[in-house]
Amino acid sequence: MLNIHNLSVSFAGEYLFKEISFRLGAGDRVGLIGKNGAGKSTMLKIIAGEQEYDTGQIAKDKELKIGFLKQDLDFEKGRTVIEEAHQAFTEIKTLEKRMAHINEQLATRTDYESESYNDLIQELSEVTHQYEIIGGYNYEGETEKVLQGLGFQREDFDKPTETFSGGWRMRIELAKLLLQNNDILLLDEPTNHLDIESIIWLESFLNNYPGSVMLVSHDKMFLNNVTNRSIEISLGNIYDYRKPYSEFMEFRTELREQQLAAQKNQQKEIENTEKLIDKFRAKASKASMAQSLIKKLEKIDRIEVDEDDNAVMAVNFPVSVNPGKVVIEAEHLEKSYGDKTVLDDINLMIERQSKIAFVGQNGQGKTTLAKIIVGEIPHKGKLKLGHNVQLGYFAQNQAEYLDGNKTVLETMIDSANEKNRTRVRDMLGSFLFRGDEVEKKVKVLSGGERNRLALCKMLLEPFNVLVMDEPTNHLDIKSKNVLKEALTRFEGTLIMVSHDRDFLQGLTGKVYEFRNHQIKEYLGDIDYYLEQRKLQDMREVEKSDKVKKQKKFSGDSEKRSFTDQKEVKRLKNRLSKTEAKITKLEKELKAKDKELAENYQATATKPDFLNNYNASKKKLEKLMQEWEEIQLELDQMN
Repeated sequence: MLNIHNLSVSFAGEYLFKEISFRLGAGDRVGLIGKNGAGKSTMLKIIAGEQEYDTGQIAKDKELKIGFLKQDLDFEKGRTVIEEAHQAFTEIKTLEKRMAHINEQLATRTDYESESYNDLIQELSEVTHQYEIIGGYNYEGETEKVLQGLGFQREDFDKPTETFSGGWRMRIELAKLLLQNNDILLLDEPTNHLDIESIIWLESFLNNYPGSVMLVSHDKMFLNNVTNRSIEISLGNIYDYRKPYSEFMEFRTELREQQLAAQKNQQKEIENTEKLIDKFRAKASKASMAQSLIKKLEKIDRIEVDEDDNAVMAVNFPVSVNPGKVVIEAEHLEKSYGDKTVLDDINLMIERQSKIAFVGQNGQGKTTLAKIIVGEIPHKGKLKLGHNVQLGYFAQNQAEYLDGNKTVLETMIDSANEKNRTRVRDMLGSFLFRGDEVEKKVKVLSGGERNRLALCKMLLEPFNVLVMDEPTNHLDIKSKNVLKEALTRFEGTLIMVSHDRDFLQGLTGKVYEFRNHQIKEYLGDIDYYLEQRKLQDMREVEKSDKVKKQKKFSGDSEKRSFTDQKEVKRLKNRLSKTEAKITKLEKELKAKDKELAENYQATATKPDFLNNYNASKKKLEKLMQEWEEIQLELDQMN
C-alpha cells in the first residue's frame, strides 16, 4: 500500500530520523510512539505530503487516498457543522451540482425532440448512476451517524463551526476524515478533545476500519485497544514490531536486556582472544596462531545494543515557605448558575502536605472547585486559605495561554522577575529546551513541548500548595513518569484533577469523588477508591452512571435512552459555555462596583460608563435566564 525507504529528515544539522524504512499495509493499526519532539507529527506530515524530506523514497499506489487529522485546524468561517462535515464528499457534491444544473436546463428548455435535449437526458442518467454508486443517497445519513457518535446533537448540525471550541472543531475534522473512505488514516492525538463515550465509539470505529491507520497518542489504553503494531522513533532510528503498545514496551525491554547480556559475553570472548594474541605474539613458534586469531577477531560481527533515549525532564517543585497546618478550609461552599447547581454545601479541610485526587464524570464540578480554590471564579459559602499559603495553578488548557509568536526564551524571560531571570536558561535546560531550541517560536512546538514549557513557566512563581488540572495532556509516557516522580517528591500540598489511573497510582493518599453536586472522601489511593466503588478502571468512573440508566430500558427504549444521553451531553456543553460567560461578566461587574464605591462622582460621569454598566447587568440577567432555561430542559430529560 505504502513503502517508505531510507527516509531521512534533519533540522539545523541534526537528524530527526535517518535512513529509516517501513511499509504500511491494509489492516495495519500502527501506534507511532516516542518522546515529545522525536518527530512523530513530522512523520505523519511527510506521509500526508504536507512536509518535504531530505533523502529517501516514498512509494505508494497511484489511487491511494490518505486522510490526515492534525493538531492545528483552519476552518472556513460561515459553514455550519453539517456543511463542514459534507466537505468530506467532494465528488458527491460535484455530482449534485451537475445534476441540479442538468435538471434546471431540462425544466426550462422546450426543444424536447432535439438531439441536445436527449443528450442531457442521457448525461443525467449517467451522472445519477455514478452518484448512486459512490453513495450519494446514503452520505447524509452516514454523516449524521458519525457526528452523533462523536458527541454532536441534531440541534448542533445547523450551527456555525466558529461558535464551537477548538476541541469540538477537532471532532468535526475527525468526522470528515472518517467519512471519506480513505485508504490510510493519519491521526495526531485524536483523543485529546474527546470524552470517554466518544473515545470508546472511536475505538470501535477504528477496529472495524478496512484501511490502514497510523496514529500518535499518549493514551496507553487507547493504543492497546486499537493498535496491532508499534513503531517507536528514538534517536533518529525506528523500532518496528507487530505488537500493541504495552506488549511492545515489554518486548523492547526484554530484547535490550538480551542484547546487553549477549554483548557482555561477546566482550569477554574478545578480551580472552586479545590476551591470547598478545601471549602468542611474543613467541615466534606461535606467530601464525596469533595471526589466525587476529583474522578471526576481525570477522566477528559485533553485537550492538539498541540505543535508548534517556533524556528526560529534570523537574523539582520546591516548597516556597512552610504554611500552617490547615491550608484550605471550605464551609457550605456552593456554586450555581441561575437555578443550575454545580456544587452544593461542600465542606472540606485540607491539611499541609496532603496529596489529593479529584475524580468523577465530566461536568461534575472538579475543575469548578479547583478554580474556586485558586480564586478564579466567585462562589457562595466560605473558603479560607491557611497561614502563609502560596498557590500554584496549572489549568487544563494552560498551554493555550502561551503566546505563539514569542520564542521559548522570551516566554520565560517576560514572566521572570529580577530574582529568577538569571536562572531562566538553566530551567529551560532541565525541561529539555537546550541550545538553539530556546529560540524556537512557541507556535512550532508540539503539544507536549508546549505543556513542558507551561510547566517550566509555572515554576517561576513560588508556591506551597499546587493545584493541577489534567497536566498530563500531550505529555509523552516518559515525561508523565518524570512529572509523577517530581510530584511524589513535592513536600507541599497537591490537589490533582485527573482521569489517568496510571498517573494517579501511588501519587495521592486521598480521593474526592464528585457526584450529584457533592463530594465523597476515600482515605486511600486511586486503586483503593476503585476497589471500594467496585470498578475496574477510570473509564467506568466516567461512564458508570450512564450505563446504570441504560440498563433500565430495553429495545426501542434503550435506543431512546442513548439519544437522551447525547442530548444531556449537549445541554451540559451549553451550560459550560454559558458558565464561562457569566464568570467573566461577574468579574467585570465586580470591578465596576468597586470603582463606583471608591469614587462615585468621578466614575459615574465618565462617558458611557453607566450605559456600559447597565448593559452588562442586562446581559448578565439574560445569561442567567438562559441558564435557567437550559437547566429546565435538563430536568425534563432526567
